[in-house]
Amino acid sequence: MPAASLRLVHTHELPSASQKARHPTRKPLGQVLMEMGALSKPNLEIAMGLQRRHEARLGDILLANDFVRRADLYAALARQFNCAIADLHSEPADVRLIDDLGADFCIRNRIIPWKKVGAGTVVICSQPDNFETLQQEFPKHWGRTFLAIAPEEDILERLVAMRHRTLTQRAENRVSGHESCRGWNPKAVLRYAVLVALILAATFFYSTQVGFFLLVGWAVLSLIMNSALKLVASILFWKHQNAEDLELECQLSTQQPHCLPIISIMVPLYKEREIAGRLVKRLERLDYPRELLEICLVVEEDDHLTQQTLKHAKLPRWMRQVIVPRGVVKTKPRALNFALDFCRGSIVGVYDAEDAPASDQLLKVAKRFAERGQEVACLQGKLDFYNARTNWLSRCFTVEYASWWRLVLPGVEKMGMAIPLGGTTLFFRRHALEELGGWDAHNVTEDADLGVRLARHGYRTELIDTVTEEEANCRVWPWVKQRSRWIKGYAMTYGVHMRAPLRLLADLGWRKFLGFQLIFLGSLSGVLLAPFLWTFWAFPLGLPHPLRGVLPDPAFIILGVTFMAAELLTIAIGVQAISNAKHRWLRWWVPTLHFYYPLASVAALKGFVEIVTRPFYWDKTQHGKFDMHKTSRFSGPITTHHRPRNRV
Repeated sequence: MPAASLRLVHTHELPSASQKARHPTRKPLGQVLMEMGALSKPNLEIAMGLQRRHEARLGDILLANDFVRRADLYAALARQFNCAIADLHSEPADVRLIDDLGADFCIRNRIIPWKKVGAGTVVICSQPDNFETLQQEFPKHWGRTFLAIAPEEDILERLVAMRHRTLTQRAENRVSGHESCRGWNPKAVLRYAVLVALILAATFFYSTQVGFFLLVGWAVLSLIMNSALKLVASILFWKHQNAEDLELECQLSTQQPHCLPIISIMVPLYKEREIAGRLVKRLERLDYPRELLEICLVVEEDDHLTQQTLKHAKLPRWMRQVIVPRGVVKTKPRALNFALDFCRGSIVGVYDAEDAPASDQLLKVAKRFAERGQEVACLQGKLDFYNARTNWLSRCFTVEYASWWRLVLPGVEKMGMAIPLGGTTLFFRRHALEELGGWDAHNVTEDADLGVRLARHGYRTELIDTVTEEEANCRVWPWVKQRSRWIKGYAMTYGVHMRAPLRLLADLGWRKFLGFQLIFLGSLSGVLLAPFLWTFWAFPLGLPHPLRGVLPDPAFIILGVTFMAAELLTIAIGVQAISNAKHRWLRWWVPTLHFYYPLASVAALKGFVEIVTRPFYWDKTQHGKFDMHKTSRFSGPITTHHRPRNRV
């Protein structure tokens, strides 16, 4: 808009908030659109009915259901509020004005301060009904503020283009320093590692038997503690699976909240040529009102492959890309932090690229949050695989996941411990997520870390009875790479939170603190020291062993019983976890887990080396190699279900 025109708008077309308050004669948006011929009366009646049942803006409802064109909607808003439509591409905004408010504030509220006009300031807003409230946040030196309108997409695009460095720095540093691993010092870690290695070397030099006994003792203790955790967790889980729990779950699944919330789902993608198109089809199956659903496909700026793939995927209006500018680190949590401010929902969820969520999943999430108090800040869905039949590795991976998600983790929840989250099918109350600073951008197992931080801040996580199917990593080396990243992240999470153990104890309390030790330190010790337990195969094979002749015979008998009991417990939990109709065929493969778990020790060596050499390196897992309908006998083909426009 030329400067001369802008002065005319300033003096005649841009009423202030006080003027609008004195003259509340604004026509309803629907009426304006009908007068323009841009909206039919039947569609307006449908949209008004939806608006009465949901806390959604009329404009969002109209766009989500394709009742109006975007250009017509903003033209109607300009008429309704008697203001101009700004062109941010021909006349860029004043960066200094953006900095007065902060780019993150502008993104959250979909506004951009445009320019000074005389003694006043023009502010562009995509949701003009919020303008009067937002005026209270504007700096006094702006003087009188005036409203202009621009599409939300244009505002967000220009804000990122003009302040991408500020936004990326914020995404990388949202979590407070004492709870983040961004201050991780590989040199200091290396010094500790060398010190431990020297102590072990000196011990073995003094006596091989003593050194071996200490490591075997630690490994056996880890095995006992891990087995005890699994046993108690599984017992508690089955104990609570009574008729009352089933009845409560049934009630939660049938009762509908009075008003469904807006849910924003973030899906981080990176070099996903094979899966991006299929992902869109899977997400279209979600049965949730489209005016209340927002899917943000989070893509790195330099990932032209995924951007081009999505460009040809014909995204619906309720799906959009969020392009993450380059930064110091390139991790999934950094991308999530960046995209968080772009979400408009009061509930924020996360899916992975290969996920196939149940169609009613979001309805269950909304209902569970409505039933629970504010202390329940996170809901974790259960994970499963749709390509279990691919090969032996995928079968074992499926059994392991079933044991963890269907038995152990629900039992851990019943024990009142902090739950280490999975990286997908997560749903948060937005205010709690923002209070914690989102995800630790430098942690490569950001989900487990976030579960601990939620507990430290007094929030609870609950598991919800809904399943998301994803792709099992069923090639050996990619599996090792993926597992090494998880182990590295677990180790860094443990190291970060144990920097001040007394503070951690005060935050968690004794029960959660001990649970933290069992889950993190126990699992890390188990996979790292497992090779020392394998050496006991030397006895039945008649081979020499460092402890032969050192320990009395009863000790070897006790160790043998312990090993056998742990193995039988693993098999029993695995068989119980896959006792449902879908997984029952896997029971014959459960005993082969004995040959599957040693792969985790290989991954542990890789992960612990990277803690020193590449602590923030994100070892990308490639997906899309095994499609759902080609590898799963039970899931069936992927189909797209279009929701009727007037369905709630």
